[in-house]
Amino acid sequence: MKIMESAENYLETILILRNRLPKVRSIDIVNELGFSKPSVSVAMKGLREKNLIIMDKDGYITLTDAGLEIAEMIYERHTILTDWLTYLGVDPRIAAEDACRIEHVVSKESFEKIKEHIALHNEKTADNA
Repeated sequence: MKIMESAENYLETILILRNRLPKVRSIDIVNELGFSKPSVSVAMKGLREKNLIIMDKDGYITLTDAGLEIAEMIYERHTILTDWLTYLGVDPRIAAEDACRIEHVVSKESFEKIKEHIALHNEKTADNA
């Protein structure tokens, strides 16, 4: 399923908040991203319609299996790309901002090659230690 970059960002944010908070609500997303309540409400409706989240009667948000899969993929890309750019000497704040943009457009093939390169580099570094 191809979804828009903004939806991927929302799913990633829900995952991050879920790891930090006992339960996630729309207001938590508003506070995390600094978006308006109506914007987040519209986005949550779209994610529900795509069966990427479930919102219970109390407003608590849960990622569906499909939503979790997308969120974990985007979060992995973000984390690895941020770490890689930081390792290359990019300021950590800029690395995180750039990773946020790159994570949505890099192909699966290119990302897998980046991961392989990092793994090989880490193996060589460990062998030389």
